[in-house]
Amino acid sequence: MNRAGCTLLMGCLLSTAPLLGHAESNSLLIPATSRCVLDTRPEDLGQALAHCRSLAESGDSQAQYELGEYFYDASRHPQDLPQALHWYEQASLQGHAEAQLRLGTLFWRGEGVPANKVQAYVVLKMAAVNGAEEAMDSADLVAEEMNREQLEQANRVLGEIFRNYLQELQASDMRSPFAPLP
Repeated sequence: MNRAGCTLLMGCLLSTAPLLGHAESNSLLIPATSRCVLDTRPEDLGQALAHCRSLAESGDSQAQYELGEYFYDASRHPQDLPQALHWYEQASLQGHAEAQLRLGTLFWRGEGVPANKVQAYVVLKMAAVNGAEEAMDSADLVAEEMNREQLEQANRVLGEIFRNYLQELQASDMRSPFAPLP
């Protein structure tokens, strides 16, 4: 991992410490009864899709990710990349690490979108910070394909995202995001 990547990762990890105290109210922990399950019998798929779409449209990031996976996977039906991208983007905006990993990979490969290494690198770094284990390695592979200007541009974007995040944290509880936990 390069120095900029290490610096970003450490900064993001340090900034999340104040959030650990709020883990018990994590809205991303979804009871199993309301989960989106699309690995079902063909005769039940229509109802499962409708249920999953309803959850996804109401903001359930896991359901959004599952719909992205469903539309991306062409093993049981024709692949629908625009739908897959839509649902991966929706889940990614909520910090869903696996959706960010998939989205970053799609930008890297140019699947369904024009290939964009800068965008791929940024999204993969965000995925790594959010917990997608293979995202850091993927981001490093993308970085090897980037020229210096592209890497500088990507790191500027990441820096801006990080600054905005810290400002939001600071404004939300009127204290430094690096302050010790009570």
